[in-house]
Amino acid sequence: QVQLVESGGGLVQAGGSLRLSCAAPLRTFGSYSMGWFRQAPGKEREFVAAIGRSASSTYYAESAKGRFTISRDNAARAVYLQMNNLRPEDTAVYYCGRSRTVVASDRNYDLWGQGTQVTVSS
Repeated sequence: QVQLVESGGGLVQAGGSLRLSCAAPLRTFGSYSMGWFRQAPGKEREFVAAIGRSASSTYYAESAKGRFTISRDNAARAVYLQMNNLRPEDTAVYYCGRSRTVVASDRNYDLWGQGTQVTVSS
């Protein structure tokens, strides 16, 4: 089964930046909305950001607004998450997912990647 592949995670100091990428080798990539979620140790997976099929609509969690930017390149079949001014509480495994709509509930996502670790040191 086709999977999504995240990359770009790593260790960064507080205040630093990272750009996550999600490769989605799907023939119908442009027909889906995409989202980023994260899961910290001992916590449930939480919504970070989502983007519509044509990138005309985006939706962010309150914790991401003003610091994170989601974007996509349909020709490259990829979605990105630019994260600036990172905080220690952003430490988590970040996942990208596929959905039919721009939504925050992970129950609406039917395909996921394996995740990429982001660690922010204080």
